[in-house]
Amino acid sequence: MDVRNGFRAGDPRPGKQCCGDGPATDPPADSTDWLQVVDRIAEWIRGARFGVALTGAGISTDSGIPDFRSPGGVWSRSRPVYFDEFLSSERARREYWRQKAEAHDDIVRAQPNIVHRSLADWERRGLLHGVITQNIDGLHQLAGSRRVLELHGTARLVACLNCDWSDEADRWVAEFRERGQVPPCPRCGGIIKHATVSFGQALRAEVLEQAADWARKADLFLALGSSLVVQPAASLPVIAAENGARVVIINREPTPVDAEATVTVRAELAPVFRRLAERLTECAGG
Repeated sequence: MDVRNGFRAGDPRPGKQCCGDGPATDPPADSTDWLQVVDRIAEWIRGARFGVALTGAGISTDSGIPDFRSPGGVWSRSRPVYFDEFLSSERARREYWRQKAEAHDDIVRAQPNIVHRSLADWERRGLLHGVITQNIDGLHQLAGSRRVLELHGTARLVACLNCDWSDEADRWVAEFRERGQVPPCPRCGGIIKHATVSFGQALRAEVLEQAADWARKADLFLALGSSLVVQPAASLPVIAAENGARVVIINREPTPVDAEATVTVRAELAPVFRRLAERLTECAGG
C-alpha cells in the first residue's frame, strides 16, 4: 500500500514485510501504515523473552560520528592500515596512529543518542537481553547498557600486543600528537595499538562465540543501522532467523540480508526510535 513520501508497507513475500523504498527520509507523521509497522515491532519487543540488538555505524551518525566508509569518514581520505602492515612497518604504525588520532576527538566528544539510550533502557527493563555492536565508539556503555559484545573492539582503550597491559586512549593519543612517534608499552616496551580489530586481524573468538550464541537463543533480533555486508556480523541475523527468531532490519538502505527479515524498515533510526520509545513508555505506564 502506497503512502506519502514514498513509504509503503508491502508484502514482498509470504511472512515478510517491508516499509520504505529508496533513500531514507523522515517518515510522514500521519502515515498510518508506517506507524502500524513500528507499533508491531514495539509489541514484539515488549513480548520478547530473549531480545538481541545488532548495531552498526548508522546508529552513531546522529551522535556526530561519521561512518568510516561515508564521504566524511576517515577512510574516504586515507587507506586503512592492515594488521600485517602495522606489525611489520614503523611507518605503517605511525599512519595507523595518525588516523586514530584524527578520529579520536569525534569519539570522545560524542554523546549517546535516542537509539543508544533506548536500548539501555530496554535492557534495564528486561525487554532486551543485550547488544552486539560493530561500533568501536563505546556509546552503548556510556548510555548505560551493561551487556555489550563489541565485535570490533573499542577505540576508547589502547592495549599492548605483547603483554596484557591496557589503558584509556586519551593520554596516549595526546602523546602521539605531541611527539609524532608511536608510544611503546610502558610495561614491556612492546607495540601498542587501539583495542580495535584492524583489517586482517582476527576477532576475539570468545566474543564471536557469545554473539553467535545470543543469535541462536534470540526470539527477537533487531539489526539497526548496519549495512550487513561485513562478516561475521552479517551472518548473525541469518543465524537468528534459522533458529526461529523474528528478525527486524532498520536501515537507511537495503541490505543483503533483507530477505531473511520478518520486517524491514528503510528509514532514519531517530524517528523510528522516537515512536518505539513512545509506545514502550505507554506500555510501561499501563
